[in-house]
Amino acid sequence: MVDEHDKLLPVANVGRIMKRILPPTAKISKEAKETIQECASEFISFVTGEASDKCHKENRKTVNGDDICWALGSLGFDDYSQAIARYLHKHREFERQRASAAAASSSAALDASNKTNIVNSSDEATAREASSSINCKDRLYYPNTSPLEFR
Repeated sequence: MVDEHDKLLPVANVGRIMKRILPPTAKISKEAKETIQECASEFISFVTGEASDKCHKENRKTVNGDDICWALGSLGFDDYSQAIARYLHKHREFERQRASAAAASSSAALDASNKTNIVNSSDEATAREASSSINCKDRLYYPNTSPLEFR
């Protein structure tokens, strides 16, 4: 059996959000936090249920941000729907930029490591051979082994 409190947003998080909008000297009663906790949780369940129904009709198992925006609009919360859609667009753009920056950084690090030969040998002849093959950028030299190539 699922406890009713497990379906609600954490009251500490609700209180923190409430405090952001109020003056610093304002006090919030426990009853007020719990009332907003129940209302916000019910609203989220209502919107998510509508989005889930849409996904079920479309034979999809995953509810995404676009489904939530659609649900808000279909339930008459057009202002919220438009605001959330703008936020979702900005969030996705930010994630795209972050992913491309991470890919560029990873690619630059890989290029740098491919240009470096690692020589770890006590044998001077192997070390000389490795140093003479500096133009061979995809090889690592280990003691008493043949060069390993990365693909």
